[in-house]
Formats: sequence, structure tokens, C-alpha cells
Amino acid sequence: MGQLITGGAVCTCTFGTAPGNLNVTSQITCLAEGRPSATIQDCTPANITPFGMCTTMSNPQVAAATAAAMGVLTPQPCTLVAAGGWIPTKPNVIIGGKPCLTSDSKLMCSYGGCISITLPGQMKVLV
Repeated sequence: MGQLITGGAVCTCTFGTAPGNLNVTSQITCLAEGRPSATIQDCTPANITPFGMCTTMSNPQVAAATAAAMGVLTPQPCTLVAAGGWIPTKPNVIIGGKPCLTSDSKLMCSYGGCISITLPGQMKVLV
């Protein structure tokens, strides 16, 4: 059973060096603990703050910087490029016509990172 995600949730990427925050823009009418509840459409760079520095060689910026440094891994600023949307784990729980986002949902980055939620933004609502 997962927790419902709200605005202010903390996310991490497997190739990022810092956590990011989730901003909910897909809907504003359904609240949990006074914060808007997230849906699977909250997956754009406007919704998720960068994860510090990116460390994967599949990111062209990291690969170019690493090549310029003669093979020494040179992380570059994170630029989220979502590969689709959040993978819902509770597709039958609908908020504003869209599946809700839960603490066990995942989002893939086009550069290979897996984005997961580490703090849901609220602690009372389970789905």
C-alpha cells in the first residue's frame, strides 16, 4: 500500500547528486493535508526540480565533458528529460480524471535514470 503524493514531495534520481521537489500543476481541487494531490501528469521539468548534477554517461553533456577531461567522469547540471510519464501503481484511484501518484510510482529519464519518491509530502493518506 502506497502513500498519496502531494506538492512538496521529495524525489531522487539514480544518477542525480541531490534530491528534487515535486510541484503539482495537474490539479488544485483535491487536497491532502492542505496540499494539492499529485497525478501521473505531474512529470515535466516544470513539476520536478533538477537533481543537482547528472552522473550518467548516456547524458550527452556528461559524455562530452568527460571526454574533454580525458575520461575522468565530469558530472553536468541535471536536465530532466522524462521518458513518458509516471508509471502508476494505483491506476483505479482517480483524481480529476487522472490516476493518482503514489509513493511507489516511478518515472524514467531518457538518459537512463529512474526517479522515485522518497518523501510523499504528507503522511496520512494511504492508497
